[in-house]
Amino acid sequence: MLVEVVMPKMGESIQEGKILRWMKKPGDKIEQDESMLEISTDKVDAEIPSPSAGFLSRILVPEGETVEVGKIIAVIETDAGALKIEQTTAVSSKPATVDATPLPATAPVIAGWERKEQKREGERFYSPLVRSIARKEGVSIAELDRVQGTGLSGRVTKHDLGDYLRNRTGRSGPFVQAPLARVDIKELQAKYPPPQFEVVQMDNVQMKMAEHMVRSVQTSPHVEAISECDCSRIVDFRSKNAAQFETQEGFKLTFMPFIVDAAIQALKAFPLVNSSLEGDKIILKKSINFGIAVASPTGLIVPVIKNAEGKNFLGLARAINDLAVRTRTKRLMPDEIQGGTFTVTNYGVFGNIIGTPIINQPQVAILGIGAIKKRPMVLTDAQGNDTIAIRSMAYLTLAFDHRIIDGALGGQFLAKVVSNLEQYDFTRTS
Repeated sequence: MLVEVVMPKMGESIQEGKILRWMKKPGDKIEQDESMLEISTDKVDAEIPSPSAGFLSRILVPEGETVEVGKIIAVIETDAGALKIEQTTAVSSKPATVDATPLPATAPVIAGWERKEQKREGERFYSPLVRSIARKEGVSIAELDRVQGTGLSGRVTKHDLGDYLRNRTGRSGPFVQAPLARVDIKELQAKYPPPQFEVVQMDNVQMKMAEHMVRSVQTSPHVEAISECDCSRIVDFRSKNAAQFETQEGFKLTFMPFIVDAAIQALKAFPLVNSSLEGDKIILKKSINFGIAVASPTGLIVPVIKNAEGKNFLGLARAINDLAVRTRTKRLMPDEIQGGTFTVTNYGVFGNIIGTPIINQPQVAILGIGAIKKRPMVLTDAQGNDTIAIRSMAYLTLAFDHRIIDGALGGQFLAKVVSNLEQYDFTRTS
């Protein structure tokens, strides 16, 4: 039986992915859930597991090509006796093979992987993302048919459409500002010759992250509020319990579960911070899907803890460690990087004490955590007497979308996070 392998949907807004490398070649035996290829999107580089055990029969899309979500990229034969090997990567100069190689109508669609048929408009095929941008920018199908495509089989990519719009209008709109200009690397190498310079091509994740950050700043008027937080009680608790926790759980107790738990309780108190904005409508999210920025080998990735409000301290600690480990080893599943409603970024892990993070769209706020440092602080007792003591302090930054969160709400939310940390209820850890 033939089993189709399709380009998986790796995020809510992602309509395409780039194949970085195939880990198997036609004829190779493969087990179910064994990594078979690595892809790159604007959110993550990920190793994609095989949907079925069998033998890789056909590779329909070669390395380096970008294809739409749902497009068939390979075929697995579950019956070794019926195995037919066809490797189109060896003849990548004939990309039409991708569309010209029919599959039996009985080949099943893989459960949990979304398959979308390309919609035919006029005489060419266009991805949902390209069609959406064209509609938004007022580009007719007839006009779109004239755009030169650089993608697979002459497909028009969003970069092609962006270049066309810039040349057509000479303006910088909400779409055309975001893509990075494509510069000829040979021209730059001539301009910046070695050994004094080295010109390096940004990888796919870096380019997509850059575009996402520019788009976020264009979309949301960012305002930042910064507060001090006395983390001494949490530091003392962690110091006393770290060894026992690691013995029991098999991983280190970090400050992140305390921070995430404190932020979750604050989001419950101020639900508008756990929302998004579409046009003139506010979308209040009933679940807290907590994103945590993780530094990976390919750049910053934000895996998401779904329904985080339903987890206790230990559940949060396990989820945070699990997502961090699998992010760094490229083992994230597609649905683990989408659907976030609020994000925290811990730049303090690198020793930075203050930062002003950029909102992760379409969210309306992001919490930044600075390094915890010992500092002399003036403490005032109940009688109004001042003393100087050494305390473990950190700066917390809340960047928020001033379209719907004003200074009062932003300040109250941040104050609640600080209060939750400074007066943390350690019975929650048991």
